[in-house]
Amino acid sequence: MVDDFLNHRVDPDVMHQIGVDMAKAFVQLSPELVLTAEASGIPPALTCAAELSIPMVYAKKYVGPGNRYTFSREVTSPTKGTEYRVEVARRVMVPGTRVLIVDDFLARGRTAEALGEITLEAGCELIGFGFVIEKAWMEGRQRLEQHDWPVTSLVTIATLETGSIEFAAQA
Repeated sequence: MVDDFLNHRVDPDVMHQIGVDMAKAFVQLSPELVLTAEASGIPPALTCAAELSIPMVYAKKYVGPGNRYTFSREVTSPTKGTEYRVEVARRVMVPGTRVLIVDDFLARGRTAEALGEITLEAGCELIGFGFVIEKAWMEGRQRLEQHDWPVTSLVTIATLETGSIEFAAQA
């Protein structure tokens, strides 16, 4: 179960390899900052940033009013049935910075889209998105690609409909 090594109990060896693979996928684009959302995006983003020797920033999630000096977006979570806000302190998003967004899962893409919008609002250059696991049938990739944002996933699951995992071919 993914929860046992990726986003609840974190296996450092697996996470290190994820960081190596993610960094390899983006090193040629010369990212200067990795951005993610708390909480389960932090381990893969941090290991990727460590491999690239660049800083990592994570967006905090809040429910309720917010009067902080941040870049923020409202996100609806269909799995949790709630609305929350992702926020990034303005001081950590320096205009002109080349930003790579890394997260554990790509499902519907709402949080990723919010992070992309925050990146652009901050005056940064969004070089791409990297996900550990993509749930292809949930169409998050299409949401991001509508913005002409490049998307890379280390593993893409085509479907779970047959009661087993069917992986998509990797390009």
